Amino acid sequence: MSEVQYTAHVQPGVSGLSAREWDALTNGANPFVSHAFLSALEDSQSVGEGTGWTPAPITIHDEAGHLAAALPAYVKTHSQGEYVFDHSWADAWQRAGGDYYPKLQIAVPFTPATGPRLLTQRPELMPALIRTAEQMCRDAELSSAHATFIEPDQVAAFEAAGWLIRHDIQFHWANAGYAGFDDFLGALSSDKRKNLRKERRAAQDGVTIHALTGDAIRPEHWDAFWRFYQDTGSRKWGHPYLTRAAFDLLGERMADKILLVMAFVEDHPVAGALNFIGRDCLYGRYWGAIVDKPFLHFELCYYQAIDAAIALGLRRVEAGAQGGHKLARGYAPVRTTSAHFIAHAGFRRAVEDFLRREREGIAADQNFLETRTPFRRGG
Repeated sequence: MSEVQYTAHVQPGVSGLSAREWDALTNGANPFVSHAFLSALEDSQSVGEGTGWTPAPITIHDEAGHLAAALPAYVKTHSQGEYVFDHSWADAWQRAGGDYYPKLQIAVPFTPATGPRLLTQRPELMPALIRTAEQMCRDAELSSAHATFIEPDQVAAFEAAGWLIRHDIQFHWANAGYAGFDDFLGALSSDKRKNLRKERRAAQDGVTIHALTGDAIRPEHWDAFWRFYQDTGSRKWGHPYLTRAAFDLLGERMADKILLVMAFVEDHPVAGALNFIGRDCLYGRYWGAIVDKPFLHFELCYYQAIDAAIALGLRRVEAGAQGGHKLARGYAPVRTTSAHFIAHAGFRRAVEDFLRREREGIAADQNFLETRTPFRRGG
């Protein structure tokens, strides 16, 4: 029997590919690598011309023309919206006379959530995806390729290809089979338990909170959330990453995977937190408010997320990048992983040395943070 022949291509975007074939490459557990999410970013012009994120997904087709594997990828002309910071690498390379940009980013834009990056049901094609990304860098004269927030099971494939591995820390909440929020509180030390109850009472005083999903999310809710998101985006990044149209498209295409937690004062929306529902995880993404109310951020983003995860039977909550303040609220340090292909041998050696020293600091930080969790010792 002859071997199946495969061909690799760099596509102009995900939108033009078959949604059925694309989604068949994943196990459906992660909403961010779905055709609905990635195409919504393209169709809303959140990525594309003028954004510094040029869609360039890599695909592998079999001899019958069927999609067999894919890599969500973007040609980048800056390092914004990635949450794995390589600005110092860019500065060093450009001081040495090189051009760090453009580069290849294998990721979900603006989304620091761990997930699959090598999309295929045929593991034997994973090395081919990685080799194609490397060849794309050479052919297009890109300085490097960066796969960020890689699902743990896929890290070995990048390691085997010789990519440099980098670690960081996020804070995730783990569901230990809790029957409800009070059951979770029972696992905390007495003083932390009292603090969390105090924060929830203060946050909920004078407001009504609704958790909306599916058809319950109406256009007026997106209008309100856009106002919240603009405020947060302008303060954090200078301008919001997503366009207004992105929220409408996400609502149209995947409302059943969205949990929008909204706070109201006298029927007027004043704050909101946007979450995405995976098979075993609730992913917190964006938050914003037009009022300054103590602990409302913690309530909508962290405590309501815990409530929802328990109710939905999800194993964990990922609440986004950074945020040591999550530790006191039951979110524990978890290691995240990225992989990096550096085409220039000398620059690769410099980055490899940097990562070796950085890893020592990350490991020490994680060990320290694990001793600072709010849970009862031995409980």
